[in-house]
Amino acid sequence: MATVMATVGPMAVGVAAKSQFSNRFSMTSSRMNSELGFITSQLSGIKISTTHFQTNSSCPISAPVKPSLQPVARRICPFTGKKSNRANKVSHSNHRTKKLQFVNLQYKRIWWETGKRYVKLRLSTKALKTIEKNGLDAVAKKAGIDLAKK
Repeated sequence: MATVMATVGPMAVGVAAKSQFSNRFSMTSSRMNSELGFITSQLSGIKISTTHFQTNSSCPISAPVKPSLQPVARRICPFTGKKSNRANKVSHSNHRTKKLQFVNLQYKRIWWETGKRYVKLRLSTKALKTIEKNGLDAVAKKAGIDLAKK
């Protein structure tokens, strides 16, 4: 492609495109690099060897990416299943707007008798009362929670 010039009134506007020579040159250089087993990055010009990837074709090229940030804890009690309640906030003029009433979740270190150690849990105050009444093992078993992992 050649340079395209257009005149609009007294002003000239020019649009440049890639020439055919640069297209041919880039195609031959990429063909040569692929034959040698290298890939040239277009952004920084770094050569990356591809011979390792060609020999292990059964292995995936990329590894799974782990998020760098910790996930946000949900506002749900794992023992009782309590979650936030959708309610109305009523003003003096009786205007109703939606609001959330969150569960009273607390971080608590509880002694686990079977494991002979403390377990740090995030649970609701209702679950705390239930654990005091029935014991940690019974409540965790009923909720399907494995305390050995925590």
